[in-house]
Amino acid sequence: MVQKYERNQDASVYVGNLDERVTDELLWELMVQAGPVVSVHLPKDRVTQSTQGFGFCEFQGAEDAQYAAQIMNMVKLFGKPLRVNMAASDRRMQDVGAKLFIGNLDPSIDDKLLYDTFGAFGSLVQAPQIAREAAGQSRGFAFVSYTTFEAADLAIQSMDGQYLANKQINVQYAFKKDSKGERHGSAAERMLAAQARKNDPNYQYTQG
Repeated sequence: MVQKYERNQDASVYVGNLDERVTDELLWELMVQAGPVVSVHLPKDRVTQSTQGFGFCEFQGAEDAQYAAQIMNMVKLFGKPLRVNMAASDRRMQDVGAKLFIGNLDPSIDDKLLYDTFGAFGSLVQAPQIAREAAGQSRGFAFVSYTTFEAADLAIQSMDGQYLANKQINVQYAFKKDSKGERHGSAAERMLAAQARKNDPNYQYTQG
């Protein structure tokens, strides 16, 4: 697979809650039932090379992707209901601001554990992002982005101060980029998100 390949986001779906036994080929065979598939990508852990519970499927057209998001969402694969959302909608939702900072992480915690833990509170925009050194070691913190503030609020209420791998983690809204100490989750962001929910016809696809 070419490293620099640019996926067409408007014709792509995000597929989450995947069993570790799911392969690129199996996901391709499932998704081709919704329409012509261009590519399938299951990100792998850089150390173990195991899949991380989510992936992306690009179709020939946006209509095929929307159809897949409608008929494939909650379909069970190896007994686990799939979460299938429009990737383009997820990308737009990233700027809503439901982004959390998770601190004091044990070095043993990987992306999959965070995904499994925080994915329980709502749909994630993308896989959790663990900050790492150049050599790959965890820097002890990560970021998780939700498609709604409701899910992010629930994650904070449920997980802040809890123990993960024997370390007490702190969970709060992340600082905004290029801001002077301002965090995500403000009233203004929430108002904009509510407005986007009313105006975006694709918003329904972001709810897994």
